[in-house]
Amino acid sequence: MKYPEPISKLIDSYMMLPGIGKKTATRMAFFTLGMDKNRVQEFADNLISAKTDLRYCKICGNITTDEVCSICTDEGRDQSTILVVEQPKDIMVLDDMNSYNGLYHVLGGVLSPVDGIGPEDLNIKLLLNRLRTNDSVKELIIATNATPEGEATAQYLAKLVKPAGITVTRLAHGLAVGSDIEYADEMTLKSAVQGRREI
Repeated sequence: MKYPEPISKLIDSYMMLPGIGKKTATRMAFFTLGMDKNRVQEFADNLISAKTDLRYCKICGNITTDEVCSICTDEGRDQSTILVVEQPKDIMVLDDMNSYNGLYHVLGGVLSPVDGIGPEDLNIKLLLNRLRTNDSVKELIIATNATPEGEATAQYLAKLVKPAGITVTRLAHGLAVGSDIEYADEMTLKSAVQGRREI
């Protein structure tokens, strides 16, 4: 059946979201049609606000509404460790488990020559500058996903950082190869952080 253009466009918009196929997008579009107009406006405003009011922290690359995120400005956090992740969503998952109280750094992806992503496309230069200007950092914990690209990125970072005398560790057991941090349960993440190893 051919839907009127406004609903077709809404379905197409929902299908842009990861993991949303045509059936689910259609269900979501019709649910949206049944919502109160004020709720729809609030939903639209929240989408626009998330896109326009958020920025990346100039120190670590996390998402924030300010120039520097709340984690980087928190003096109660352990300043001797930096946990490196691929994306800001990984920080939220790891910080929610309350087992790590150090600093973070977001790479913004992983090395992937096949996709044309090299070191200059990631926040590696920002990380190296942080390490050069902050001599209180003693350990860099690499928490890239357990994928070939994540492993290659971890090895690359280790080669760059180890000569500076900083211990470089990697999340260990608990995360299955090919899995994403975002989908791991709390116990798996705790085990991975506590069982990290030097690389």
